[in-house]
Amino acid sequence: MKYDLIVIGSGPGGYVAAVRGAQQGLKTAVVERENLGGICLNWGCIPTKALMKSAQAFNYVKHAAAYGVKAEGAEADLNAMVDRSRGVAATMNKGVEFLLKKNNVDVIQGTATLLPGKRISVDGTEYEADHIIVATGARSRVMPSMPQDGRRIIGYREAMTLRTQPKTMLVCGSGAIGSEFAYFYQSIGTQVTLVEFMPQILPNEDEEVAAQMSRSFRKMGMKVMPSASVERVDIEGDTCHVTVKDLKKGTEQVIDVDVVLSAVGVVTNLEGLGLDECGIKYEKGKIEVDDYYRTSVPGYYAIGDVVHGPALAHVASKEAICCVDHIVKGEARKVNYQNVPGCTYTTPEVASVGLTEKKAVEAGHDVLVGKFFFKASGKATAAGNTDGFVKVVVDRATGLILGCHMCGDNVTEMIAEIVAAREAGLTAHQVAAAIHPHPTMSEAVMEALEAAYGQAIHG
Repeated sequence: MKYDLIVIGSGPGGYVAAVRGAQQGLKTAVVERENLGGICLNWGCIPTKALMKSAQAFNYVKHAAAYGVKAEGAEADLNAMVDRSRGVAATMNKGVEFLLKKNNVDVIQGTATLLPGKRISVDGTEYEADHIIVATGARSRVMPSMPQDGRRIIGYREAMTLRTQPKTMLVCGSGAIGSEFAYFYQSIGTQVTLVEFMPQILPNEDEEVAAQMSRSFRKMGMKVMPSASVERVDIEGDTCHVTVKDLKKGTEQVIDVDVVLSAVGVVTNLEGLGLDECGIKYEKGKIEVDDYYRTSVPGYYAIGDVVHGPALAHVASKEAICCVDHIVKGEARKVNYQNVPGCTYTTPEVASVGLTEKKAVEAGHDVLVGKFFFKASGKATAAGNTDGFVKVVVDRATGLILGCHMCGDNVTEMIAEIVAAREAGLTAHQVAAAIHPHPTMSEAVMEALEAAYGQAIHG
């Protein structure tokens, strides 16, 4: 069968590309070997957020007395939390199915292989298209020191579907995935040890944000070990003997836990895809593309985790729109990789965009730094969640916002203000001049921007 556009993969890059193409008049099909919505909707962004909400609700109940509410005997029901999470994922999966059907996108179930001549094979059946987009995503990275068996040494999929709550868990890797699962399990009563190879947890975040998260995690009772590595895991019966090396001291210790969660990143799904047979260039697990996601072979494109750039759902969606718009119109708004927000949905949450203070200085900027701590926020105090702050980095000469780094309650809902301001080229003064409603957490953004110029009222 012949199509105008075939998309391989139905994650937040793939299904957005398919819908966008169909909306612009292309006869479109999407190929999916598992569940519509990809990892994000089924095994990533969405079901993990459901687990985070369950943990948050449990924490509120545990501390209900602080709000004048009597609620005794509350227990965490892991099975019920998992069931709710899977139900949320199923709902979103049906939502993607509806979107594709509504836009007359054909869904081809199976595993696709690229063929020369703008063709693909799906489990032996061939299809042809003028344009083929690869959006096959990524999967959990398996480290030699932690070979995953799905029971004692697990990845993110098993972590969100455990039916028996472990008493102890070691999480290796403190990026967004590792930190979120560490928070979830610690919240419901598992004793968690969080091990991070880099000198700080959340290695891509501002140093002060990482330090705040370390304090918040430790206040929960979690053991946080930066500058450490898992050397090996020896399984004896139901116990994992984990050898952890202190990279600063050079010493080792053995930590016994029920379960080890490996959260050390992802690897792209490129095996068996047919890139070599089609002559499509790739290097180190990433397909080479131009600004409009054209590969080295005309008619073949790639977006999302399989190309260079942040492996984030919202980035994949923007790449999809850029790619398809260029296919249809010959022009498109390029993705601005300097203005990509990142979010971690722990409690407190973390959200950031742009340069950290350290990177801004290293890049040669003369910077102004403003901070506002949520302990001075009326809304945060009323909510009983005062951990964290908003930090802004401003270029002294131009007033442009070089970066913003937040740690606190609901900050993932606040970062878009700075993203939009940076995209529009607004200065710190212009954003601070906008009236921010009171009392809200968003006032912290205004206060931090004013603090950069020594004009904060409440900071």
